[in-house]
Order: sequence, then structure tokens, then C-alpha cells
Amino acid sequence: MARVTDEPREPRARLSRERVLRAAVALADAGGIEALSMRRLGQELGVEAMSLYNHVANKDDLQSGMVEMVVREFEMPSDEADWKEAIRKSAISAHDTLLRHRWAPNLMMRVTAVSPARLCWNEFVLGTFREAGFSADLTHHAYHALESHITGFTLWQANMPFDTREELVDMAQDFLRDFPVDDYPYFIEHVRQHLEPSSPSGATEFEFALDLMLDGLERLRADG
Repeated sequence: MARVTDEPREPRARLSRERVLRAAVALADAGGIEALSMRRLGQELGVEAMSLYNHVANKDDLQSGMVEMVVREFEMPSDEADWKEAIRKSAISAHDTLLRHRWAPNLMMRVTAVSPARLCWNEFVLGTFREAGFSADLTHHAYHALESHITGFTLWQANMPFDTREELVDMAQDFLRDFPVDDYPYFIEHVRQHLEPSSPSGATEFEFALDLMLDGLERLRADG
């Protein structure tokens, strides 16, 4: 009788910086940045933790690389579109990307190294404003207003104590059950609005504030 042998194993993918960073991002997505360690990352890749240092210098380098991977997912402003629409699409893309990687906004605030992808996004945004006729001074203020909205709003949203709309509704209902509703009618009105279904065609809260900002910047540009 012929000897039965095991099927040949697929060769293990060669370790690279790109592969290390992608695995780190996936681990952080699954368990948060606190769940990420060099040992855990090595286990995920099937190597000893020391092997990772051939591709990342240290923890700071690893985290900088993770930020780079996330920012690569941002949509760059298009040269062909109207400046306002180009900035709008890019800002929404950045916001959506950071919500997919909910650990990233906090990490971006701590990482000091400026990644190539982040520099590229900065340059495209600044260039879009300047080429649309914004002065250097107005571009400076517009850029910081835009970045603050993306980062601040996303940080607020990513750190909410719930993950789904169902959890939000449960929290709001529990809150209303014991709250003195007659003493704070406008606040209660606001809380109850969170319980209403969102309009499928309506802008999100992020987009609502973004559009107010862009409309205001357009008026400032027109005023010269």
C-alpha cells in the first residue's frame, strides 16, 4: 500500500515592513491599540518578536507606520473637481477612514513623526485651497479649521461609550426613565431626537458642520 503523506504546506509569506504594519493595524482594529504588543504581533505573523525589529526600529516606529497605513486610505482632493466638493469628499473620506480604525485618531495625536502619506494629504489640501484663490493667510486658517473638525469630531465619536445605534437607544431610554424631564425640556427634546431614525438622504452631523465651514470659507474667499 502506498504511503499517505501530508499535503505540502503553502510557503509562508516573506516578512516585510508592509506585512508587519498591516498585521498591526488588523490587531488594533480587532482589539484596540492596547491589545497590540510586539509579542502578540509576532505570534500573529508566526515569528519571534525579535524578528520584527528587522522591519520596525521600535514601538514608536511601528505606531508611526500604522498611522501611515491609515492615512493612505484617505481620498486625496481631486484636481478636476470644484474646490469645495474636492475638500468635502476628502474630509468625509478621512472621517470615515478614522472611524474604521477607531484607535487611530488618538494615536495620530501622539505620533510625532510626519509620515509621507500625511505630508501628501497636507500638501493636496493646502494646494487645493491656494489654487482655488485663497490667500496664504486664509489657507492657513482654513486648513487648521478643517483638520480640527476632522480630528476633533472623530475623536468625540470614536470615544462614545457605545458601538451601535441600538446601544445608544438603550442608553437614552435608561437615562430618560429617571431624569426630571420637566426641569430641562430643551435638553430632553435633544435627547429624544437621538431616538428618531436618521433620514437616509440627510447629512450626517459631521457633514452638517463641514458644510457650514466650507460655505463660510467660500464667503471669506469671495470677500477677498
